[in-house]
Amino acid sequence: MSQFHELSGCACCSMSRRGFLAGCATCTGAMVIPMAGRVAAGAEARKKRVRVIYSLHADVQPRPDWPNVGFDFKPVMERMTAALSSGCPEIEFIPATATGEEQAKAILAQDASAKIDGYVVVQMNCWNKVVQTMVASGKPVLYADFLYAGSGGFLVYTAGFLRQQAPNFGFIGSSKFDDVIEAAKCFLTVEKPDQFGAAVAKVRIARTKPAGSQECKPDEFEVASLSEWQKRMKQSKILTVGGEGWRGPKPVIEELGIQVTEIPYAEVNDAWKAADKDKAREVADMWEKRAKTIADVSRETLETSAAMYLGQKAVLEKHGADAITINCLGGFYGGHIHAYPCLGFHELCNEGLVGACENDLVSTATMVALKNLTGGRTGFISDPVVDIANRQIIYAHCVASNRAFGPKGADNPIEILTHSEDRQGASVRSLLPLGYMTTTVELASHRKELLFHRGKAVANIPEDRACRTKLAVEPDGDLEKLFTQWDQFGWHRVTVYGDLKEPLFEIAKMLKWKIIEEA
Repeated sequence: MSQFHELSGCACCSMSRRGFLAGCATCTGAMVIPMAGRVAAGAEARKKRVRVIYSLHADVQPRPDWPNVGFDFKPVMERMTAALSSGCPEIEFIPATATGEEQAKAILAQDASAKIDGYVVVQMNCWNKVVQTMVASGKPVLYADFLYAGSGGFLVYTAGFLRQQAPNFGFIGSSKFDDVIEAAKCFLTVEKPDQFGAAVAKVRIARTKPAGSQECKPDEFEVASLSEWQKRMKQSKILTVGGEGWRGPKPVIEELGIQVTEIPYAEVNDAWKAADKDKAREVADMWEKRAKTIADVSRETLETSAAMYLGQKAVLEKHGADAITINCLGGFYGGHIHAYPCLGFHELCNEGLVGACENDLVSTATMVALKNLTGGRTGFISDPVVDIANRQIIYAHCVASNRAFGPKGADNPIEILTHSEDRQGASVRSLLPLGYMTTTVELASHRKELLFHRGKAVANIPEDRACRTKLAVEPDGDLEKLFTQWDQFGWHRVTVYGDLKEPLFEIAKMLKWKIIEEA
């Protein structure tokens, strides 16, 4: 029972997009639900009492989000509570669930007369704001990530607490639940709440896997000069679909030299309808041959996705653009588009064009900048997860190229699966090359800052929870620093193959931007 994935019990998982679903995190309105757990009864007088709060939408997930619609949290929560009780027999753990701030405040009010000594808050879905209320109580709070399920909120909220320097706040993000148990023992070792965060930090650092070698396989490629890069940027155009992209108003993105044109869903949907059916079948044939596995995706869905790819390419050609980003889930769930764009984005990136998720203009502009710098390596947007047990940051999304080294580079295997959060449509798991240096970056025009880290690609993670493609990288630098910037830059990052530190830093200096090395 030492692994989080063992605690998950069932093969479910997936995640939903922040922009579309973050606002839904508190819309359940459920009452506080005490859970039946294996908790010690008749506790001794001096036994510590710690409330374990599982922060989530519902016991069985009712809508698309990480880990996935229909995910049954009940066995996971029961096993976590039992593991804490077994691992820390000196503590009485009292479980409950909460969907957001209202339920968290109700628990806090209930606990005023219950002599609760502290809180463990486990982030089970991404954006349920529960931990904030418990930290504000002043009591010691251990904040844990249920990896590939609550990781977005965990990273963003943790960075915020670190910026506030909340001394009663301790956190742990690990695939080994034993690490959470060790951190929970800090409830027994500290005398004052303001000592708790530092005590947990010592445990977290001690249990973080030691750094491995950063020696990588050779990867030679040409990098454009600054003048050539600027020329290519001025020739680039992004099409934004579904309203102005979040974290990147058009004037801000255009400061990089990129043109931005907003087009309606209807234009993309009409191009999808008009796509040549024979060509769509040919594209579907190509994807069938490319995929080592196709699971739960019908031939009809494959052809519909191929038509969406052809439609996207048609609107790019019409507008003279080399990048498109779509509010994909908002468009699909709102009935504005009728096919998932994931495989289309995948194919565009294979060709050295940019297909980007979630109408995220900042990350799309970053992908455009990277492909202009490298001659076609677009990289891919991800929602990262940080795992101290393996000393990894895992870049998770349902879209990625399978030509990591550019349009003329070698293919790597793919699997075609449903879109993870809702188990519908078609998306791609790209089994990316290992042993190479990667660069992860956001060209944050809205902040005039370059966010940067790099690391060695070490694994493709098969876990079913969360998005389909999951590239694990061992970062070059301090893993602890990787917890600090998410509240400022958001959850997305763009990862590309190759060591691009030197040319990217030259670009930042030319633009007079601040460079932030987040590891």
